[in-house]
Amino acid sequence: MKRRVAILISGRGSNMAALIKAAAAPDFPAEISLVISNKADALGLERAKASGVNTLVIESKPFGKDRAGFEAVLQAALDQHGIELICLGGFMRLFTAEFTKSWYGRMLNIHPSLLPSFPGLDPHGQALRAGVKLSGATVHFVIPETDAGPIVMQGAVPVSDHDTAETLSERILEVEHRIYPAALRLLATGKVRIEGDVCKTAGSAASENFLIAPVAR
Repeated sequence: MKRRVAILISGRGSNMAALIKAAAAPDFPAEISLVISNKADALGLERAKASGVNTLVIESKPFGKDRAGFEAVLQAALDQHGIELICLGGFMRLFTAEFTKSWYGRMLNIHPSLLPSFPGLDPHGQALRAGVKLSGATVHFVIPETDAGPIVMQGAVPVSDHDTAETLSERILEVEHRIYPAALRLLATGKVRIEGDVCKTAGSAASENFLIAPVAR
């Protein structure tokens, strides 16, 4: 049986689209059963509908600072659709500690940096100001702390001296679209376990021995 997944979005749904595309493969161990947005004008809603995925809008603005009230409505929708796993795809709403704890080990997020470096806002700008030579993206389990949680998968890209936040973002987005479906596949097939604060993957191995940047010519 395929695991039933909900994707939570607030905007264009770029990673959502990558997950939906991957899940369309017959051998993918999860199905995208529902896309929920906290904004009625999120562009990702139309993309989800065009892919034949059920969509739902739960406006967060009327709840104001009542995060628990919003989450009660959200949880009811997740229960109604039999959701087993959650993927956050640019969902711009903070959760209470109670909600994240109830979904611990079953809710994934993706962040465009090599966590724990550069959490929070403007990760690309942070990376460029720090002068790092490698950046990338991280899929991690969601915990009450922002952009923390056990790391499931990471992908790296070299940072050029000529990069801007926009050009770096574009390259990292390609990595995001590769590792998010791969991480969901691992979780849905039960190959991921959490030991303390660290995520371990059954049968995992590094793809290469090392990655160096920049390359001297």
